[in-house]
Amino acid sequence: MTRTSFSKILIANRGEIACRIMRTARAQGYRCVAVFSEADRGALHVLQADEAVCIGPPPVRESYLNVDGLLAAAARTGADAVHPGYGFLSENAAFAQAVRDAGLVFIGPDPHSIEQMGNKAAAKRLMLAAGVPCVPGYQGEDQSETMLAQAREIGAPVMVKAAAGGGGRGMRLVDDLAALPAALQAARSEAANAFGSDELILERAVVEPRHVEIQVFADRHGHVIHLGERDCSVQRRHQKVFEEAPSPAVDAALRERMGTAAVAAARAVQYVGAGTVEFLLDRDGRFYFLEMNTRLQVEHPVTECVTGLDLVAWQLAVARGEPLPLRQEEVRLTGHAIEARVYAEDPGHDFLPQSGDIVWWRPPSGDGIRVDHGLREAEPISPYYDPMIAKVVAWGADREEARRRLLAALRGTGVLGIPTNLRFLADACAHPAFASGSTTTAFIAQHFSPVELRAPQSDSRVRALAAALWFDATAYRGPQAGWRSNGPARWPVTVADATQRHPAHVTMQGDGGLLVELDGGARHELRLLDADGPRRSVAIDGVQTSAIAVFAADSLHLALDGIVAAFEDVTQAPPQPQLAAGSSEVIAPMAGRLLKVFVEVGQPVARGQALAVLEAMKMEHQLIARSEGVVEHIGARVGEQVGGRSVIVRIAAAETA
Repeated sequence: MTRTSFSKILIANRGEIACRIMRTARAQGYRCVAVFSEADRGALHVLQADEAVCIGPPPVRESYLNVDGLLAAAARTGADAVHPGYGFLSENAAFAQAVRDAGLVFIGPDPHSIEQMGNKAAAKRLMLAAGVPCVPGYQGEDQSETMLAQAREIGAPVMVKAAAGGGGRGMRLVDDLAALPAALQAARSEAANAFGSDELILERAVVEPRHVEIQVFADRHGHVIHLGERDCSVQRRHQKVFEEAPSPAVDAALRERMGTAAVAAARAVQYVGAGTVEFLLDRDGRFYFLEMNTRLQVEHPVTECVTGLDLVAWQLAVARGEPLPLRQEEVRLTGHAIEARVYAEDPGHDFLPQSGDIVWWRPPSGDGIRVDHGLREAEPISPYYDPMIAKVVAWGADREEARRRLLAALRGTGVLGIPTNLRFLADACAHPAFASGSTTTAFIAQHFSPVELRAPQSDSRVRALAAALWFDATAYRGPQAGWRSNGPARWPVTVADATQRHPAHVTMQGDGGLLVELDGGARHELRLLDADGPRRSVAIDGVQTSAIAVFAADSLHLALDGIVAAFEDVTQAPPQPQLAAGSSEVIAPMAGRLLKVFVEVGQPVARGQALAVLEAMKMEHQLIARSEGVVEHIGARVGEQVGGRSVIVRIAAAETA
């Protein structure tokens, strides 16, 4: 076949995805064009590109999903190829066709393959015809009462899924069929907003399975191979948290059977390029087709680590019309690799995504450690996009070495300014069930209760250090601030974290140390030693250790012994006003777009009643009344963008309304 040439690649994506594609493309001598929304003007992928074009406002529909804007950017810069990355339009057949119609090379599969696998219902019908094992379910076109009848035939538990997408959006697990109508309604709404289609499918829920996927690759010369499997069983909200290769549950014989099925799936749609065939693996070693992702996956680095291959380089070679450089029998898996996704989210509140400014960021390093990220310090985590900060990957000669390296890397990763899942990742990586390799999709629910997921409250040592650092940084310390004529002065210092105020008194000792006395009786002797940028050596009660301390936006961001907190100095601040007794406020947990409001001013509401829906970070978040009463105030209109911590609904106690 004829070889295809191109010299400049437009990367139709953002963040770590764009940075990852760019790294290989530039190493091969290609010039790279970045695209960005107005919210990403200062992003790392923009700064690393040879050229960059703004394609619209922050909402994805007006920027990263704007096909006309992307093609115009390619024309404007002279790009002759487009790499879609992963996410956004990477599995959009119409976009792939539009790129080709514009005379550009699409670095991905053919549009017909994307279309065939892009709809879960059609894909399952195709896989059944190809003899690929599938989970029993319903993938018909009738979306009305037939679905309820089919659900009764399948039996509970049943999984509701959006036919047109993935990533956990439009997905609901239904244990009681009485809850199915509500689940269908919620899934349809979320699917329509996320993918533009409200079509759903039903599947019998496989109880506590492993999620195992096979990396496939195909060229235009008829060669289709697989590069082994990845285990992605540790998930929250049906989204992956850890991925590893190879799977602890897969031996050589099972790998061959699953690989053969994955290759058959790829051949069934005349696939070209990089793809992933996802399976559920039950306790008895039976596997079932879940879906095919017609793109590179977020977790591809673990495959690269154990194969020694660059999958983006393979994508570029296939796009040029070259044959695959290896045959199936030449593929070798060496060692073990585990990837952890670092998110801006709050594990203690159902892994709620977070947005805001990162004031300090230090990725880990060391033998066998790889970090993929698109983060620039002082750039915000935007409410418009996925909240993933970075992927930390560890390789080792065996799984245990990889796990130990990953645990050390997670504990050595520094993020201040915004809540993250770092502590949870480290706790999960250290858990005996994870260490044994026996995790299923039920791992988090089985081993981490809501109480255990909550971030540890700042202990007295952390609060004492915060008071000492604020004392050291402010006007409390003049040349003679610590002394009075009758001895050392005892200065009041009150710091406040996200939950409450912490009054303290700080006394300078004659040897330069500080005695910090906290309300409640705790006392700590501190000595502030050397500082190397944000890293501060301190001695607390005679034990020398190090902390990270960053002053930013009137807050002290502090990390000590795995506890991360932010403290304001409120010594001179007046007490905060209190709401009337019995009143409550329902606030936006993060910045986002107000999608729905179910109540109006003057309406009585009950505790637990749904009040509104906020759309943020690619998900819908239902806002619930925490107390009964009467709606006193609605703080935003439907369709309006609201800030994090904004009051959406204020409820007055019934007797005061």
